[in-house]
Amino acid sequence: MDSGRNSVTGTAVDEHSDEDAYIQTEQARKELGHRAAEDEAQAPTGPRKFQHGFWDPEVAHLRAIYMKILGMTIVLLICVMWICFSTYWGSLGETAEHVPNLKGLVINRDGADGILGQAIVTAFEANSRGEGVAPKAHLTWVVTDSSPLPTDEDVAQAVVEEHAWAAVVVNSAATSLLTSARASGNSSYDPRTAITFYYNQGRNEIAANSFIVPYTTALLQSTLASFNAKLNSEFFGSLSSSSGETSQQALAAIVQAPQTVSQPFSYEAINLRPYTKTASQAVLLVGQIYIIIFAFVITMTHDFARGIISPFLRFSSYARIRLFVPLVLYIPVSFSYAMVSLPFKLTFGAKYSYAGGFFLFWVFVYLGMAGLGLATEAMITLLTPRFIAYFLVTLIIFNVSVASVPIALQPSFYRYGYGFPVFNLAEAIRTIIFNTKNRLGLNAGVLLAWVALSMVTVPLFTWIVRRKDEREEKKRVEEAKAVVA
Repeated sequence: MDSGRNSVTGTAVDEHSDEDAYIQTEQARKELGHRAAEDEAQAPTGPRKFQHGFWDPEVAHLRAIYMKILGMTIVLLICVMWICFSTYWGSLGETAEHVPNLKGLVINRDGADGILGQAIVTAFEANSRGEGVAPKAHLTWVVTDSSPLPTDEDVAQAVVEEHAWAAVVVNSAATSLLTSARASGNSSYDPRTAITFYYNQGRNEIAANSFIVPYTTALLQSTLASFNAKLNSEFFGSLSSSSGETSQQALAAIVQAPQTVSQPFSYEAINLRPYTKTASQAVLLVGQIYIIIFAFVITMTHDFARGIISPFLRFSSYARIRLFVPLVLYIPVSFSYAMVSLPFKLTFGAKYSYAGGFFLFWVFVYLGMAGLGLATEAMITLLTPRFIAYFLVTLIIFNVSVASVPIALQPSFYRYGYGFPVFNLAEAIRTIIFNTKNRLGLNAGVLLAWVALSMVTVPLFTWIVRRKDEREEKKRVEEAKAVVA
C-alpha cells in the first residue's frame, strides 16, 4: 500500500515537474521571440555604413542624389562659363577694330609757308580717313589750331589730362630752320627738333604699346622718308642749275652739317607718363583679383562663424554684425596687401609724397575690398554657400573684363565698366603711381556707392531670410506642442 501510494505520488510529482518545465520552456521561447521581433523592428532597414559598393542596389537612391548634384554643377558651370567667358573674350577680341576711337591731335606751328607742316597735316588727315593702311589700323587725328595750346607744356598737359591719347606737333619754323642750317652749315642742327610726338603710356600701357606708338611712329617714318627724299631731290636739283660758286658754297655747308641732307627732318617721341615698374601690373589687374578672393574668404568664414550665434540674436543686432564686422576685418587685410607692394618700390611718390601716396593707395584698396566684399556678403544670403561660387566667378570676370584694355577699344556694351569697382580702383592706382589724370574723387565715389548699395542689400536680404526662418521655427514649435498635448 505504502509502496503503491508512494508510486502514485511519485508519478504525480513527476508529471507536475514536466508540466512546469514545459511552461517555463514556452515562456522562454515566447520571450526570445518578442526580443527577436523587437530587434528586427529596431534593426536598420536602409544601407549600412561601410558595407556597400558604389553600384550596390541598396545605395541606388543615394547614388542618384550624388549624380544629380554633379550633373547640376556641370550644367551651372557651363552656363556661367558661356556667359562670363564670352564677356571676357569679347573685351579683348575686337580691340584692333576700335582703334579709330582713340583720338590724337595734330598741331602745325610751322607757319603758313612751312612745307613740312603742310605735308604732315595732309598725311595725318589721309591716315585718319584710313588711306594707305589696313582697315581700322589708325587713330582718329584731329588737326587743331595752335592758339588754344600755344606752348609745349600746354600740349603735354592736354595729353596728360586725357583730352587726347597722343599729339603730334610740327614745331615752330621747322622748315625755315632747316633752310637756314643748310645755308650756313649749322653743325648743331638737330633734325628731331622738327616734330614732337607726345603720348601717355601710364594711361594704359596696352593701348600705348600695341596701337598708339606703333601706328604713329610708322606713319611719321613713312611720311618723313618720302618727304625727305623729295626735299633732297629738289635741293640737289636746284644746286645743279645754280652757278659753280653757289654750288661749292652749298656743298661746303653740307660737309659741315651732313645731317641736313642725310635726314633733314625727324621726330622726337616723349612719353609723358612712363610705365616704369613692371610690378605695377600686379596691383593694376591681377592683384585686384586677389582682393576679391581675400574678401570672399572673409565672407565664407563669417558665414560659418555667425551661424553659431545668429539664431540667438535679434534682427537688429544680427544685421549690425553682418555689416560692420566685415568692414573691420577688411582693415588689416587691405593694409597687409598694401604693405606687400613696398619692397617692390612702386612709385607711390609720383603725384604726392611717398608716404601720402602709400596711405592713399591703402585707402583705395580698402574701399575696393569693401565694395567687392560686401557684394559677396549680400549675395551669400540668397545664394547660400552652395551657390555663391558662381556669383564670385561672375563678379571677377565682369570686373576684370573692363580693366585690362581701355573701354574705348571695346564694344559699347563694356561701358558698364565705368561704374564697376575694379576699373575705378585701377584708375585711382594709376593716378597715384603714374601721376595720370586725377579722377580720385569720382573713383572714390563709385567705390563708396558700391559699399552703400551693400549697406542696403545686406540687411534687406537678411530680413527676408530671417522672416522665413522665424516662420519655420514657429511652425516647428507649434508641431512640438501638438505632439506633447
